[in-house]
Amino acid sequence: MTVMGLDNARTYYGEVLTSSGDLRTDACATAEAPPLAVRQALAQVHDEVCARYYGCGLVAPQALEGARILDLGCGSGQDVYVLAQLTGPAGHVVGVDATPQQLDVARRHEAWHAEKFGYPSSNVTFLDGDIARLEDLDLEPGSFDVIVSNCVINLVEDKAAVFAAAWRLLKPGGELYFSDVYADRRVPDALRRDPVLHGECLAGALYWGDFLSLAKAAGFGDPRLVSDRPLGLNDLRVKEMVAPIVFFSATYRLFKLEDLEPACEDYGQAVRYLGTIPGSPEVFTLDKHHAIETGRMFPVCGNTWRMLAESRLAPHFAFMGDRSRHFGVFKGCGLDLPFSPPAEAGVAGGCC
Repeated sequence: MTVMGLDNARTYYGEVLTSSGDLRTDACATAEAPPLAVRQALAQVHDEVCARYYGCGLVAPQALEGARILDLGCGSGQDVYVLAQLTGPAGHVVGVDATPQQLDVARRHEAWHAEKFGYPSSNVTFLDGDIARLEDLDLEPGSFDVIVSNCVINLVEDKAAVFAAAWRLLKPGGELYFSDVYADRRVPDALRRDPVLHGECLAGALYWGDFLSLAKAAGFGDPRLVSDRPLGLNDLRVKEMVAPIVFFSATYRLFKLEDLEPACEDYGQAVRYLGTIPGSPEVFTLDKHHAIETGRMFPVCGNTWRMLAESRLAPHFAFMGDRSRHFGVFKGCGLDLPFSPPAEAGVAGGCC
């Protein structure tokens, strides 16, 4: 972050906000219902940690047993402690945050959580740092299976640095799985400098087209939208300030795979889900457009094939076909607004 952005985030999340009830919009609140495993894990997290939670989505992808995970902007540690349970004692979760008050809460309950989880020792680490300057931390390149972030990248001015660092720190086939706030157009400079809009995760929201460009420039070809929702602006003054911009909370997954293609190319390939991912015996949802039922032959593009075959998800699938014959692009993939718009907006959304 810039000094101004970093200082404002520290002040807003360390001093202005004392709990999620102080928020003036629902940008930093999670609306979707967590799956059972996540609900059970949340029940094991200390109340004080949960009270200082400001995330906008769910950042717990599946198949995390034994994984090494990095949480960018971990705050008081709620997601870290949820993920620590999903990885099991053989996994490890590293949380990075720049707000001392938040980290104090997270660290204060580290031993409590290890005992609560029944682990012989803590499997989490909290680091004080700026996620736009991850090179300043002693993190080994290519050492993480998954990187998550929950409504924090919007607070950073140098977003390109965050995506570049994530690419560098992930293992080949690893993924950046994160929730954040996006806009249907570029936010004007005058609004981007407002400290309340910045703290409420609106001022720094990326125009979705700029996000796609930044992600691809860092190496993450073919970003996949997992879920999205239009944001509710509960504060009338805030709503009037930002009108007519429409904001969305969205979760994306970006795989570290070299040379993904820019379109959904058809090679006649298919996968069959084995139903073996915990919590998903009947269907596995890769993204908003790929819900793969157990046992069914499921045609996929070359990129989707690689996301499944060259990641930690591979043991849970059978793979058919190769890339020896090209059948052109899959029909129906466009470049329109990918998010589901609010009913009153009248904007066509979705791709595929």
